[in-house]
Amino acid sequence: MTTTLPRTADPRAPVLPPARGEISAAFAGRLRGRPGALPGPREVAAADPYGEDVQLALHLCYELHYRGFDGVPDDAEWDPELLRGRALLEERFEEALRDGCPGARTPAEVFDALLTEPLDGRGVSRHLLRHGTLTHLREHAVLRSVHQLRESDPQAWVLPRLGGRAKAAMATVLYDEFGAGRPERVHAGLYADLMDALGLDPRYGHYLPVIGAAALAPTNLMSLLGLRRAHRGALVGHFAVLETTSPPAASWHAAALRRCGVGEAAARYYDEHVEADAVHEQLVRHEVVGGLLADEPKLAADVVFGAEATVLLEDALGEAVVSAWEQGSSALLAPVEEES
Repeated sequence: MTTTLPRTADPRAPVLPPARGEISAAFAGRLRGRPGALPGPREVAAADPYGEDVQLALHLCYELHYRGFDGVPDDAEWDPELLRGRALLEERFEEALRDGCPGARTPAEVFDALLTEPLDGRGVSRHLLRHGTLTHLREHAVLRSVHQLRESDPQAWVLPRLGGRAKAAMATVLYDEFGAGRPERVHAGLYADLMDALGLDPRYGHYLPVIGAAALAPTNLMSLLGLRRAHRGALVGHFAVLETTSPPAASWHAAALRRCGVGEAAARYYDEHVEADAVHEQLVRHEVVGGLLADEPKLAADVVFGAEATVLLEDALGEAVVSAWEQGSSALLAPVEEES
């Protein structure tokens, strides 16, 4: 059975999704103006940091710093109770990430390994290239839409926290991500075109109700790192992983789309990343990471944490997606209808 998702009155802001447990229900209730206390330390400590309830609650909090939700006032972004509740969730999430990351390598060792050990985990990109169906391509586009429709927005928060070489190089990369002065080339817009070509609704946040925790977690990591100055090194490490691993994966995605006959409009998004990110990888590694560590060598361990946490969550997502497809199941919480 496929799912038809609700429409929003505000074309820029998504609809608040259904809760996935007591924690996300409490946060959603607060956003809707309902009375009631948010979960405290005991409730959060007992929750699965990677589970649906915690990851959706985190996403609800973070989205207030992007486009917000239809019907939720803009000043909810700085609601003191929401910020206190979010801090508890972040602490739980970050603790789990640090427990899962080795953390004993240098930045150079981490990034050198990525060049020979693809981030693709179980092989989502390879699976799509070799065995992917149109349904798989559509599901993958939905899963990634939670991030790709705002592509580099969370990384842009690091700019005021950098200086010198690092700042100049990061601004150069982000300039390309945001279209290099051409609105029609903004990467988030190219992703919307890809979704439209696949028969999907390209509106921002539209598919949040069917995107599970495994796909929310990597996106929540970006917001966690981007919103906190203390995590500037980790945000740089995270971004370096994305730029290092993007070109090969993007080429496989483009080939899969063409193999399935979707058309050039869909493949354009990935074609852009094959070309652009090959240059970006060098800039980020040598100028953003290198420049940051030249200015603040004490942040080396933070850079490693950001990189390793990204790999950890991307590998978990890849495992979940490919396992579902191999079992003949949907990788979404519920299949979605093709848009007419």
